[in-house]
Amino acid sequence: MMSYRLDKYDNFSLKILMVSTEYPPIPGGVGRYAKNLTDGLKRSGMKVSVLCNEKGKGDYWGIDPENGNNSKIILDVIDEYVPDIVHIQLEHGLYGLKMDATNPSNLSTNIDEFYKECETPIITTFHSAYPLRQWIGLSKHPNLLGKNMITFPINLSKQIIAYWKRFINYRSFNTANKQKMRMSQASIVFSNYLAKLIAENDEKSLKNFTVIYHGAEPNLNMPLKKKEAREAYSLPLNRKIALFFGFMTHTKGWDILNNMDIPDDWAMVINQSENLFNTIKPSSIDGHDNQNRVLHTERKNTQYSKIINLNRGFLTDKELSILFYACDIIILPYTVTSGSGVMFDALAHGLPFIASDLGFFREFANKGLGIVVKRKPNEFAKAIKKLGANYAQYTKRIEEFNKELTWDNVALQHFALYTSVLGENKGIKNNLFPYASP
Repeated sequence: MMSYRLDKYDNFSLKILMVSTEYPPIPGGVGRYAKNLTDGLKRSGMKVSVLCNEKGKGDYWGIDPENGNNSKIILDVIDEYVPDIVHIQLEHGLYGLKMDATNPSNLSTNIDEFYKECETPIITTFHSAYPLRQWIGLSKHPNLLGKNMITFPINLSKQIIAYWKRFINYRSFNTANKQKMRMSQASIVFSNYLAKLIAENDEKSLKNFTVIYHGAEPNLNMPLKKKEAREAYSLPLNRKIALFFGFMTHTKGWDILNNMDIPDDWAMVINQSENLFNTIKPSSIDGHDNQNRVLHTERKNTQYSKIINLNRGFLTDKELSILFYACDIIILPYTVTSGSGVMFDALAHGLPFIASDLGFFREFANKGLGIVVKRKPNEFAKAIKKLGANYAQYTKRIEEFNKELTWDNVALQHFALYTSVLGENKGIKNNLFPYASP
């Protein structure tokens, strides 16, 4: 990570248009990120207005995954608001990702025209890119591959078509990311892994990316003692607790619980929530099928049961902070991921992670912040024991790393990037001096 000293432009008031279809109270990681970033930028003195879906509490609204006029709406808001920078939180599905099953060159979103026509400097934060195997995995629908022999042939055909559609559009999706990178004055990613994936290890393209870690910090005025946090959720005090929560989609890896032998001195606390907008089919947003879920309902006696389901649904930031303080580690057995806000949130509360051995998680495991393993129940069970035995070593490294994750620090890095872009585009001589490197 790069740190900056800001001299000349401490009081330079920038006008930013933050664009994110998803925005609170809509549940979802992209919206939550956009809200926390916006709040951090405002605290630093910048003027920020948000354009989002009509269900979100932004300053402007109207963009939607199904709206073919997204580009026009963004451009109209730019004409009215006249920002210095347009900052796009890019998750293609949130702007209407369309894939052609026969001609992949037709892949498009409802903001492609905006990128071509916008004359205001654009900064894009990329929230997703995938290796081929994970990209195809987004089309996996276990409910289509059930044991009902009457519908099995039809369902199998649907699954094969879904796989094929993903497969032939893979290159086009990567190209779409690179095109938006080239049409942006700067591009932000949460990890070096994601930058290399989008740039396809092209050194020239890699220079267009700035790595700014996903911000994360507790949403409480002061740290909460573990005993108090556990009492808030009626959780056992006599065992270590591993936390596993997220949307009810197969990509989160809920099936790993079915055969995991949880160590005797541990309990697994889980919480599942509905996906994204809830009112439209998730397949139109991110390729996930809302029927594609694994439900766990057991709670039993919380003092003795190994899996405790909170059944709370989507949690507020404050509720989530209390839950993190109640736990000891986070479990992330994802089948697909470009990045994980949950991982950063857990780290911000001092929790090491155990995750599937995917490229994103591997980058942070190499920093000594957690463990990656093969996505097998017994591997996760062994990792829980290993992490527990060396717990203090992980938490010490996490404590140092967390200094980079505060939203004020993330906002400071964005401010540096904004003024750098304006200096290149408007001839403003900025005064940004890097004094430390990763």
